[in-house]
Amino acid sequence: MYDVLIIGSGAAGLTLALSLPKHMKIAILSKDALTEGSTFYAQGGISAVLDKADSFESHIEDTLDSGAGLCIEEVVRNVVEKGPEAIDWLIKAGVPFTREDNDVEGIAGLHLTREGGHSNRRVAHAADASGRAIETTLVSKVKDQKNIVLFEYHIAIDLITTRKLQQRNNRCVGAYVLNTENEKITTFQSKFTVLATGGASKVYLYTSNPDGASGDGIAMGWRAGCRVANMEFMQFHPTCLYHPHAKSNLITEAVRGEGGRLMLPDGTYFMEKFDPRGDLAPRDIVARSIDHEMKRLGIDSVFLDITHKSEAFIMEHFPNVYAMCRKFGYDMSKDPIPVVPAAHYTCGGIMVDHSGHTDIDRLYAIGETTFTGLHGANRMASNSLLECVVYGQAASKAIAEQFDLTKDSDHEVDIPDWDASRVTDSDERVVINHNWDEVRRFMWDYVGIVRTSKRLQRARNRIEMLLTEIDEYYSNFRVTGDLIELRNLAEVARLIIRSAQKRKESRGLHYTLDYPDTDERLAKVNSILDPIRRGSD
Repeated sequence: MYDVLIIGSGAAGLTLALSLPKHMKIAILSKDALTEGSTFYAQGGISAVLDKADSFESHIEDTLDSGAGLCIEEVVRNVVEKGPEAIDWLIKAGVPFTREDNDVEGIAGLHLTREGGHSNRRVAHAADASGRAIETTLVSKVKDQKNIVLFEYHIAIDLITTRKLQQRNNRCVGAYVLNTENEKITTFQSKFTVLATGGASKVYLYTSNPDGASGDGIAMGWRAGCRVANMEFMQFHPTCLYHPHAKSNLITEAVRGEGGRLMLPDGTYFMEKFDPRGDLAPRDIVARSIDHEMKRLGIDSVFLDITHKSEAFIMEHFPNVYAMCRKFGYDMSKDPIPVVPAAHYTCGGIMVDHSGHTDIDRLYAIGETTFTGLHGANRMASNSLLECVVYGQAASKAIAEQFDLTKDSDHEVDIPDWDASRVTDSDERVVINHNWDEVRRFMWDYVGIVRTSKRLQRARNRIEMLLTEIDEYYSNFRVTGDLIELRNLAEVARLIIRSAQKRKESRGLHYTLDYPDTDERLAKVNSILDPIRRGSD
């Protein structure tokens, strides 16, 4: 029995673990190595109002503008106003942010960069590997705490709720978990359970995310009875390196923040004809503009040009991007970089309140797996890591308060062991590989940057058929990590398709040729799916 079970080991889950009282027994599950999540690969940084020339109101206005009318202003204000406190907490934890002045301690000496959608420099960063700096620092601190137990290569299969155990007053009491190293399934019983599993960008064929971004928390929460919202808003990062061997290699938005410009093969800069903010327009506009030019001209990529900056400048600000490009034969200081959009961030997810609490008692969710109301129809750059820290700390406070109000007897539940007596080892693993590939291909083709009603219906027909096949396979064969991820990925794909079909307009990251205009009557109307009425649309 654990006091808190945290499923996920990124910035959100680690922040929560470090913020909880040290007398609580905490388990952290990581389905791969601890540092193999999206946080580790984040390049840009974390946004907060840290400059005297900046203001909370400006950050709020920029976020609301990027969210295209669907942000919840109260949530935006709360997160933005806690930004400086979040950065200060990370500094005190030891995160080595890049500094403008090494003689000035704390927030005041930080170097700030600017990214798309921001009207001011407000992104604190550690060169161009901010996520790596944050993740490795927090992992190091977690390993030093004796009350926290780490379980690498453990993937949650499903949440355990009292409703599933046929008891009243539905609450979460833990999860069934597969150890992918020895293929044993263990019951993790907990007083509180937290989903911090990240997003679902692996549902698309091309993505900047690591392989683990299969929407596990969203799918588990949905199956357990949580509502989800805004799943149609999948953010495509405009600039991933285009190269046949360059898997998931993001070119940070800070390159454009420091003067990089997008251009066509003939050297023409093109962003100004799509938006007055040019290359620093929000990501949905930039990604859609690139997609338009690629289709119009029949080209494989566009190019990102920062050759007007010196090699010394590029090496100082983007050492990791520079090294990665050189690995694939490009010198950023001399060559424009070929780039394409790729699935990057899940703006929707499990609905939570201001503390990360879900619809189910004792079940919390934080980070990219959630819908908090911060991002709306499009996430502004570098607001995501901020959300992770703010909600990780908010959830820790709420859990600690609730923990103090409950008795041990309130948590006592008789949970049966995982029953694998009626399943066998599969001799048809090709089914998993084929279905995995098919889901990601039709999601890219039919539910990508530009959509139509006909494409969405085709995708809906295919996903319903595939889910039937996957459920049959899941019922008859022993579970594996690949099968768990495929099951979750397919469920999330259905949620994305259903949400996209419900929105009869174009807004933010959802653009459909059948409804190309924004319908002002749908401003403030978020797309909520309820598992209790799962067939209502």
